[in-house]
Amino acid sequence: MKVYFKSLGLHLKSLLEYKASFITTFLSQILVFFSYYFTILALFTRFDNIKGFTLYEVLLCFGVIQFGFAFNESFARGIDRFDKLIIHGEFDRILLRPKNIILQAAGYDEDFAKVSRLLQAIIVIVIALVNLDIAWSPLKLITLLLMMVAAVIVFFSIFLLAASYCFITVQGLEVTNVFTDGGKHMAQYPIGIFKKGFVWFFTFIIPYAFVNYYPLLYFIGKINNPIYAFSPLLVFLYLIPCILIFYRGIKKYTGAGS
Repeated sequence: MKVYFKSLGLHLKSLLEYKASFITTFLSQILVFFSYYFTILALFTRFDNIKGFTLYEVLLCFGVIQFGFAFNESFARGIDRFDKLIIHGEFDRILLRPKNIILQAAGYDEDFAKVSRLLQAIIVIVIALVNLDIAWSPLKLITLLLMMVAAVIVFFSIFLLAASYCFITVQGLEVTNVFTDGGKHMAQYPIGIFKKGFVWFFTFIIPYAFVNYYPLLYFIGKINNPIYAFSPLLVFLYLIPCILIFYRGIKKYTGAGS
């Protein structure tokens, strides 16, 4: 972790060498995020609810999933851009260092401008919580925290799977955007509003539903079964095979040839 945080510091220092560029990019990310936010607001000007979910319930769902995605884009960008590591031969250097490979790769490239999205996601979550009538309890607080941590884990897991694909080919990686950017846009709404096939896929293949749908049902009081409160823990189990697949790919890796 010491190497990872040192890498973060170096990336931040290099960005601040060009302050005007950093500030401009930071502000542009704010505008991009609010375009998603206002899309949801515009939708609810026409409808009171979406299959029983109110505006602020959807905004809570939206904020949690955006938090997880923005966190990974800010602090694990190297995994998301793993193809560049291989193309430029940088992954060969990482393998020579006696440190954790995943942490080295995650810290290879950071995008601190995306921190603006992270902060905005937290603001949206706070707005939703203020306007929701939640019967707070220690278990409800734990549920919310688990949802936010699980959002980080699920995207990190998907980024690892996409990185593992780079050991086969660095071409055609756009297909992974279906499950990252595309999945993010779908999961910013409660998964249960979609058809059963989508619900099944995003529950058992990519577990977005365990991030902000099943625990959401318990959190907002639609279901009283406390098992739903701990459903985000299943996302941690999803991370295990993703890590194993990544290291399996490393064993097959033969170098960039540089």
